[in-house]
Amino acid sequence: MLKDHPKKYHELIGLMEQLGSKIPNTMGAFEQLHISGIADGMLNKKTKELIALGIAITVRCDGCIAFHVHDALESGATSNEIVETIGVAVLMGGGPAVVYGCEALEALEQFSILSD
Repeated sequence: MLKDHPKKYHELIGLMEQLGSKIPNTMGAFEQLHISGIADGMLNKKTKELIALGIAITVRCDGCIAFHVHDALESGATSNEIVETIGVAVLMGGGPAVVYGCEALEALEQFSILSD
């Protein structure tokens, strides 16, 4: 295993809470942006989480990959939908997206093991 994505997910939640205590206005605004941005609208939450995952892969953000694989699964995304999202990210992001797509696949496998 390259990274422990479930551990990373939980560590980041704790760190974001700490950051929120230091900059509550900024983090509160970010939380509200996240809630409204991911809420069902013309696109449902699952679709938005898959889009966010694709972007996380192309911008190469480890923590975002852990978060959005987790949240996509929580929103009802299937493993096949996540794998297809990885494929689109590779198309758009080239070689670096391949590496981070592998990370997303690894995160999917780790979170799937936890939900079994």
